[in-house]
Amino acid sequence: MRPFLIAGWLLLPVGAWAYHEGPGQDRIKLDAVDAELAEASEAASAGEWALAAKHYDAALAALPKLETEEVERAAMRIRVSSAKAKLEGSKLIEAEKELTALVDELTEMDASYADLLEEAKEGHANTKFYITWLMRLEGYQRSDWEPEIESARQAYGRLAEQARSRGDEARADEMLASLESAIKLARLDLDELQGLPLPSQ
Repeated sequence: MRPFLIAGWLLLPVGAWAYHEGPGQDRIKLDAVDAELAEASEAASAGEWALAAKHYDAALAALPKLETEEVERAAMRIRVSSAKAKLEGSKLIEAEKELTALVDELTEMDASYADLLEEAKEGHANTKFYITWLMRLEGYQRSDWEPEIESARQAYGRLAEQARSRGDEARADEMLASLESAIKLARLDLDELQGLPLPSQ
């Protein structure tokens, strides 16, 4: 019995090392993810969107490379949050590119991702709205900016219908207000538009 106990004690450091190199490494990575997400949340609350996006991207990079649904969902959530932070920080082209990819990817996933898909679609519509606003101010022709605002209008309309179908009237009203803003943006004369402040993202 005594030799067995001694052997057991001698093997403890090996077990600790194996945990550290295997599951322990994943725990360390998850702790790093949590720390980055906390920093991102704090930066977002302070309106420091570039810093928030930086921390979201760092959190995504720190996620352990595990092929599990939990990690996949966390990665998608972080990517949506990062893209929205970039939109808030006026990095429209980058945000639009990321949100386009997210909408495509999330559309292929099961219904459990519906909330993230809806969030990504709204963010994508918002990028189209602000891109249209800036294109109009920069003097682009209607044929150039109209597809952008039409994309936003259609998305807001579909999101309003979806919200209403599940009985979420507050959400439906919010999306209808966004739809009305998009319609108004398309109809405004350039002189009127130039006299308006760019709405906050």
